[in-house]
Amino acid sequence: MHCEVRRPSTLRPPLTFSNLPATVGDCVDTTSGERKGPAISASPAIAEPSGGIGYSGPAARFLKRRAAGRTVPVLTVCLAILAIWYLAAIGLNWQTESQKLANAGPPSTYEVIAATWSAQRPVLPAPHQIVAELWKTVFDVKPTSPRSLIFHAWVTLSSTLLGFALGSALGILLAVGILFSNTLDKSLMPWIITSQTIPILAIAPMIIVVLNSVGVQGLLPKAFISTYLSFFPVTVGMVKGLRAPDRMLTDLMHTYSASPLQTLVKLRFPASLPFLFTSMKVAVAASLVGAIVGELPTGAVAGLGARLLAGSYYGQTIQIWSALVMASLMAAVLVWLVGLCERAALMRQGQRP
Repeated sequence: MHCEVRRPSTLRPPLTFSNLPATVGDCVDTTSGERKGPAISASPAIAEPSGGIGYSGPAARFLKRRAAGRTVPVLTVCLAILAIWYLAAIGLNWQTESQKLANAGPPSTYEVIAATWSAQRPVLPAPHQIVAELWKTVFDVKPTSPRSLIFHAWVTLSSTLLGFALGSALGILLAVGILFSNTLDKSLMPWIITSQTIPILAIAPMIIVVLNSVGVQGLLPKAFISTYLSFFPVTVGMVKGLRAPDRMLTDLMHTYSASPLQTLVKLRFPASLPFLFTSMKVAVAASLVGAIVGELPTGAVAGLGARLLAGSYYGQTIQIWSALVMASLMAAVLVWLVGLCERAALMRQGQRP
């Protein structure tokens, strides 16, 4: 017995069940014409999915993308940090500010809380005080003025970039040497790891004193400290990346009679790019830390490290925190720029970043 669904006589194009919803129709025996009951058949959709339901304009799509991405989680974490920060400012500044207000009479709780968020020399400044200090030292003074954070940030940035470039180049060269030499792999790699166990605060004055004794001053000592901190992650990441290609791919290169240099350039180096850029993101942040630490024992008068020293000498905690926030913003921008370079390099090779 064959069963078909009765439909109006109007001719329609053939329908498929892959893209149309199912509806209920009448099942009729084609031989006897008897009705056998309902059957499931395909019918065209009345409207597109979600068509006419809600608002689907550009603003709504933008909000949906932001909600599905990282914007909402990041904003949530930032708001939580701000709330904790304000509460911590109240707790740490309460005793000092309540004692100051008690001299003029018993203060109310509201007055003490307001005083903890507007103290001249707080133990922990409130976020809006740091923002006000950043605005004053970035936009209200000339960039070439020693009072400008832009001036100090540029001094630190110059040594950071030089140290990062030297550290990245040194790390790549060491990784290539370790790849081709088992002797370097067994002898040099343990020393590279051991070098990072020495505290930078202990070794930075030694590096500066030794370099000053041979007449090397100014930018280079700080850059060498940044190099010391940045070459290690690049070396480790690059070694891992150069060894990442599968054995079948290296055997294929041998089948094509490729030289070790050709295998390095055409196979190993492209495969190591994700590892290289990931390690460079860590290295550029470490290079910035090295530049700031290098400014501390030299008694420098310019740079974010010098700004931190000046704030600690005179008890200007707001100045200290503003320099720290500027350093963190610089690190975030540098890591973002390395990420852009990674995306461009991987897309050029046809890889998805």
